[in-house]
Amino acid sequence: MINTLLLRRALHNRMLVTGAVVLLALALMSALAPWVAAYDPYDLDPIVRLKPPSAEHWFGTDGFGRDVFARVMYGIRISLSVGAAVAFCSGAIGVVVGLTSAYYKVVDHIAMRVCDGLYAFPSLLLAIAIVAALGPATGNVIAALSLVYIPSVARIARAAALVVKEKTYIEGLRAQGAGAARIIWLHMLPNVTSPLIVQTTFIFAVSILTEAALSFLGAGIPAPTPSLGNLLLDGKNVIFKAWWMTVFPGVTVILMILALNILGDGLRDFLDPHIKTIPGRSRRLLRRGAAADSEAGA
Repeated sequence: MINTLLLRRALHNRMLVTGAVVLLALALMSALAPWVAAYDPYDLDPIVRLKPPSAEHWFGTDGFGRDVFARVMYGIRISLSVGAAVAFCSGAIGVVVGLTSAYYKVVDHIAMRVCDGLYAFPSLLLAIAIVAALGPATGNVIAALSLVYIPSVARIARAAALVVKEKTYIEGLRAQGAGAARIIWLHMLPNVTSPLIVQTTFIFAVSILTEAALSFLGAGIPAPTPSLGNLLLDGKNVIFKAWWMTVFPGVTVILMILALNILGDGLRDFLDPHIKTIPGRSRRLLRRGAAADSEAGA
């Protein structure tokens, strides 16, 4: 019964459904890129360079005669992979740092001061500095962006855990002799997952945008890998002659980030226990119960 109500709530959450459908469609297209795209993203054909969109090349061709549609499909795969990896790594490490900081005051003083130091730098500049030190590669971009976004997850986890830490049942667990590990991971962690899930979706979106910015600036995934940032960089110098090289990758980036932001807003509403997120008959029953209680109190 509970699972049915949760499913109905999810299906009646338009933002959640819309964001999930768009994101799944993009992910499916990127996964089927070898079959959807008629050309290899690395094939050079100077004879058809800078050709506009046509039935043969749906998104046109670039300055080397490569099919832009194929490169956009493979670029979606790279962007989603980088965003998912960054969201997972920063989320996992940030949760550990935040929960341990909330429970141990010594760790709190050290970890939060480190987070404050990382916050002192703009995220894009810090990512550029880390990638410049490590070298341009996909793994280094993921490591740099994960380090940049760990503090935001750690702060949210710490704030939520501090509230849970003061609950009466936590004091009861301590009185019964429960260890710190049991309290942190079995009782505090489940109560802070809702804001963390929402935060990771926004980190997912920001990571895609930052990776595209890094690649556009030449400090991200190296060419000729078809990342969306590299596609925008290739189209920068010929934007008035070959608009399709910039428009189609740019629209794809916007669509991915918009879908993730909508998904995050939908998850926030879905995980927020307000009456407005409960669909149909359940919402009416709750309203009738509240009205009956107020009449009885009067």
